Amino acid sequence: MNLVIVESPAKAKTIQKFLGRNYQVKASMGHLVDLPKSQLGVDLENDFKPRYITIRGKGKILQELRGAARKAGRVYLASDMDREGEAISWHLSNSLGINNGEPCRVVFNEITKEAIKNAFARPRHLDVDRVDAQQARRILDRLVGYLISPLLWEKVQKGLSAGRVQSVALRLICDREAEISAFKEEEYWTIEGKFRTAGGKETVKARFFGRAGSRMHFSDEAEVREILEGLRGGSYTVARVQVKERRRSPSPPFTTSTLQQDAARRLGFTAKKTMMLAQQLYEGLEVGERKESTGLITYLRTDATRVSPTAREEARLYIAEQFGKDYLPLRPPVYAGKKGAQEAHEAIRPTSVLRTPLSMQKSLSRDQLRLYYLIWERFLASQMTPALLEQVRVNIQGGEYTFKASGSTIKFPGFLTFYKDETVIKKEEILPPLQEGEPLQLLDLEPLQHFTQPPLRYTEATLVKAMENKGIGRPSTYAPTIETLKGRGYVVKEEKVFKPTALGFIVVELLKDFFPEIIDVDFTARMEDSLDKIEGGEINWLDVVRNFYQPFSQRLQVAAREMQKITLQEEAGEACPLCSSKLLKRMGRYGSFIACSGFPDCRFTKKPASTLKGVRCPLCGREIVERRSKKGKLFFGCGNYPRCSFVSWDMPLERVCPLCNAYLVEKKGWRGGASSVRCSNKDCAYQERAAKK
Repeated sequence: MNLVIVESPAKAKTIQKFLGRNYQVKASMGHLVDLPKSQLGVDLENDFKPRYITIRGKGKILQELRGAARKAGRVYLASDMDREGEAISWHLSNSLGINNGEPCRVVFNEITKEAIKNAFARPRHLDVDRVDAQQARRILDRLVGYLISPLLWEKVQKGLSAGRVQSVALRLICDREAEISAFKEEEYWTIEGKFRTAGGKETVKARFFGRAGSRMHFSDEAEVREILEGLRGGSYTVARVQVKERRRSPSPPFTTSTLQQDAARRLGFTAKKTMMLAQQLYEGLEVGERKESTGLITYLRTDATRVSPTAREEARLYIAEQFGKDYLPLRPPVYAGKKGAQEAHEAIRPTSVLRTPLSMQKSLSRDQLRLYYLIWERFLASQMTPALLEQVRVNIQGGEYTFKASGSTIKFPGFLTFYKDETVIKKEEILPPLQEGEPLQLLDLEPLQHFTQPPLRYTEATLVKAMENKGIGRPSTYAPTIETLKGRGYVVKEEKVFKPTALGFIVVELLKDFFPEIIDVDFTARMEDSLDKIEGGEINWLDVVRNFYQPFSQRLQVAAREMQKITLQEEAGEACPLCSSKLLKRMGRYGSFIACSGFPDCRFTKKPASTLKGVRCPLCGREIVERRSKKGKLFFGCGNYPRCSFVSWDMPLERVCPLCNAYLVEKKGWRGGASSVRCSNKDCAYQERAAKK
């Protein structure tokens, strides 16, 4: 009997069915050995020697595995194929006393019968370089987290943390908020012309470009009015028609980052939810009439876009059969991976395109199916022919004045016949057939007022994209990092965007002052490159840790001496209704809250009521206050609650609608964009632009 050790029971159950009676598959339930939680666990005086211990509560599992290993003819370690999986196997090898001279490591990109059989036919030795890379990462993260966090507890408040990846991600959010605050709105105007063709049946919309070949910009209405006088009454002709064909290739199959981005954009999933569902699809679910457990997608933590020849050929056969040979490229597409990508991995794809989402409907939950469809659809589209677009650009001339119009049509849909890519299908004008020299009649001129917009706040999708582009963290760290930022109260998520709290800003500023390297984006990216080089056997892990710790330890000493204590709590000016102690204003996960100073003996808390000055409840006349829902979402309610039940997601204003006399509300723009003022009466169409704050 051979023993196989994997991380999870779901994975063990699926693999057991493929291997048969000669194998016993057991789950380690993740890591069994790690650095201790209660102390640093790294010997700074002995060349950073880590002190690994059995994780509390995992002793029984380890004993069971030792007993099974003693009885087994051979032990195979089949944890995940990334660095962390290699480290789990290394710890298991040491704990179970496995002979290092015997190849015991089994890796596979997908949990299917063929992949498992092939993997067990070719076991390999443990990859010591990969283990060293993971050990270096673990020690670096431990040094940052366990040596800076106590300073934050002492100088700011308990429960805070700093991290090699999380602190840089927090800085991105804080820096973006600072950009938004510093942004100064600028007014500008454009002019849109509407023309009739010579036949009199069709119209063309075009935007004013400029005069005498030079582009013109308008900053106020007076400048526009002056030009409008010259434009009216002129005769116009089509000066130039430029037609170009443009090929648009499909996007590559998903990596961890792009899957999280697309799932957030198209399905509204958090990064954490996406990874949870993807893990279920990877580890195996019971599908089909026979309810056979099988993995539906390949490994979910990857930054590679490579596709195996077998999967590529299966996709080509499916495309030819379902869509025809016109939709099949002559050569299978190959997508360039990003620098540092682990090319031994594959992209995230279905383990078989023949398992269509339609055939999986009865086997998967609603959210599992939605994510599977996203992966299946993207992979199949990535193997199809490019779309052929015809782009038309038209210049319309009237004396010295020029208008320009553009539009595009899909000449051959290619992959777009199957995959509706919003980045390709834009809402452009469909232009009528136009000939150079053709006269046009000016029908209308419309001046349009615009305002420049501040940068958009980060959503989960755009934050993951920024972290990937800047080299912050690895595929496995994006989701946990975001959860940590929310859990520590450093950011709040409102209307799908992240806003830093006062606490988040304070932590970032302290780290900028005392630990500039830790909070530096480029430094963090270079550290990730160093970890990749350790994995590649190019550099020694101890050298990387030593080079980091020497300046870091000096900064720790300076910070301990010079970092000033910051008080984030102040008296609320009232007594606790339970024990009569003073109430204090404190910072928490969803911003400020009021708590008893007698904590932990008294656990009374309440949310502060932030009054909107001058805004009265439309029902009873009392002041309106800001409140937060259980999920942290901001809303507005009457200060006389529960006697008055008025609530509104949009902020009520002190003004009334000039059309119907109902109260006005300020409606926030999408993703932190410009706000608008609207009437609270749904039957009234009154709307105006919100004043710049």
